[in-house]
Amino acid sequence: MRRSEFDRAVADEFGGAYGAVVTADLGLSGMGGRTATEAIADGEAPRAVWTALCEAADVPPERRYGVGRLEPRS
Repeated sequence: MRRSEFDRAVADEFGGAYGAVVTADLGLSGMGGRTATEAIADGEAPRAVWTALCEAADVPPERRYGVGRLEPRS
């Protein structure tokens, strides 16, 4: 997962404004209590941060994988 895919996944799951709040304010136990914003700034892989964010926010498993990708061009 690229950073741009992470950003799209957050926006799709949480919405633009709320997604910004969630990534900036929610401490992730899977990231040592850091927020998603802090973890990414520290160099954590966006996929690992996305997984930790999904676990912390109780995102159902069916909405965790493959999100954030653009549809293939036709």
